[in-house]
Amino acid sequence: MKKQLHEAIRYPDEAFPYIMYTHSNKGSIPAGRGVNDLHWHEELQMTLVTKGNLTIRINGLDYSLRTGQAIFINKSVLHMVTHLSHDGEYVSFNFPEKLLAFYSDSTMERNHVLPYTNSYLLSLEIRGETEWQEQILQILWEMKKKFERKESWGWQYEIAIHTVQLWLILISNISLSSEESYKYNRLQQERLQLMLSFIHQNYTLPITLNEIADVAHLSVSECTRSFKKSIRMTPYDYLIKYRIKKSCELLETTEYTITEIARRVGFNHVNHFIQSFKKHRVLTPKDYRKIRIAQTTS
Repeated sequence: MKKQLHEAIRYPDEAFPYIMYTHSNKGSIPAGRGVNDLHWHEELQMTLVTKGNLTIRINGLDYSLRTGQAIFINKSVLHMVTHLSHDGEYVSFNFPEKLLAFYSDSTMERNHVLPYTNSYLLSLEIRGETEWQEQILQILWEMKKKFERKESWGWQYEIAIHTVQLWLILISNISLSSEESYKYNRLQQERLQLMLSFIHQNYTLPITLNEIADVAHLSVSECTRSFKKSIRMTPYDYLIKYRIKKSCELLETTEYTITEIARRVGFNHVNHFIQSFKKHRVLTPKDYRKIRIAQTTS
């Protein structure tokens, strides 16, 4: 199954559209998009570091957070945790903006939700440096406890109330900016999503830099600048890295030959595939397969 940039979140209870993920280097509970997994979703997100420290990349900027700190990520914003300390752990609360509105087209939605979720605000660090930030962090810790226990009658109601309280504190202490730089950042996000999605959908084909740029109606030079700014590599380097990632999945789950795998992930020559694989994974594809098989059978 192809993993797209867009994450379609599946709630444990569709009647209560809210989920808390617990992420570590071992994986995510419940299964979700964790460390080193670039993605976006339509839900709002609050991420709280519960152990260790992490670095999260949002719109090309890296934010380093330690235990007890958090970050708000707006809907439809590309983000990825690029580093999590060895024993690190973080929780992510994901919920739709409609939960904050009470009902469609309400005064709350029109005045206190959509102006922020549809704004050029991409993210906001909550480091606990002010009283209002401390209040938000305390609410997040309390929500974590309630999600883990799920014992009390009406716990979902309590989570919803906490979330609305958190949101009111947040929007009461920030100001929306109409600066052009914010508009540019959001536009960059949208263009980058188009180009990355194109690569993910067509990596098996001999796609060109011109084709990647055309998807977002950019020049080749602007396309390259966008990639370097946001994900710290050229479009070509990202394409090769993604092909290597997909080849690892085939090496682990199929019995295809190395030549066949090279062809299936978009390499025209097996030697180019092997050289690129060694550059990214140190090992040859053959040795990588041997080690992975040994790990799964031991």
